[in-house]
Amino acid sequence: MTRTAKAVRATSETDIGLSVDLDGTGEADVETGVGFFDHMLCALARHSLIDLTVRAKGDTEVDDHHTVEDTGIVLGRALAEALGDKRGVRRFGSVMVPLDEALVMAAVDLSGRGELCWDVPIGPDKVGTFDTELAHEFFCGLAREAGITLHLRLVCGENAHHIIEATFKAAARALRAAVEPDPRVEGVPSTKGSL
Repeated sequence: MTRTAKAVRATSETDIGLSVDLDGTGEADVETGVGFFDHMLCALARHSLIDLTVRAKGDTEVDDHHTVEDTGIVLGRALAEALGDKRGVRRFGSVMVPLDEALVMAAVDLSGRGELCWDVPIGPDKVGTFDTELAHEFFCGLAREAGITLHLRLVCGENAHHIIEATFKAAARALRAAVEPDPRVEGVPSTKGSL
C-alpha cells in the first residue's frame, strides 16, 4: 500500500499544491516565496523522511501569514489522506532536539483529534523578514487538518532562528516515529478499533 497524497488549496489569498510520500527519504522540493519558511519545510522533510513537494503562491505583498498558515493546512490534509485509517503505524512519537543553545521537545499522537499544545516562547519578532509568530500558525493548521495531537515545548533557548528550526526538526522526528510502520501491530493501534 502506498502512503502518498496530494492536496491543493486555492483562495483569493493563496494557491497551494502539495504532495507527500510517508515512506520517502526526506527529499524536498519547496517553493513558497518565503525563504526562511522554505528552509524550515526542507528541514521538516529531511528529518521526518517524508518526501515533500510544495508549490505555494500567496499574497506576500501583504505579509507571509496566509502563505505559511495555508501551507500548514494543506500539509495537514495531505498527511491525513496518506495515513488513511492508520493501520499498522506506531501512532506515537516523541523526541527532544537540540540546536546549539535551543532545546525543543515534541510529542505526536495520530489520535484523529487535531490539537496543538504550543509552549514555544520566541523573543524576537522576526528572523530576517519572517514573523516568528507564524511558526505557531503553521503547526496549528497542520495539527488540526492532519487530525493529530502535537505537543511542542521549548526547554531552553535564546536565538529565534535556532528555536524555530529546532521546533521544526523536533516535530519532524516525532512525526517520523509516529507514522512509521510497526510490524507487530495488526490493525489500528487503538483499543477503540479506530483513530
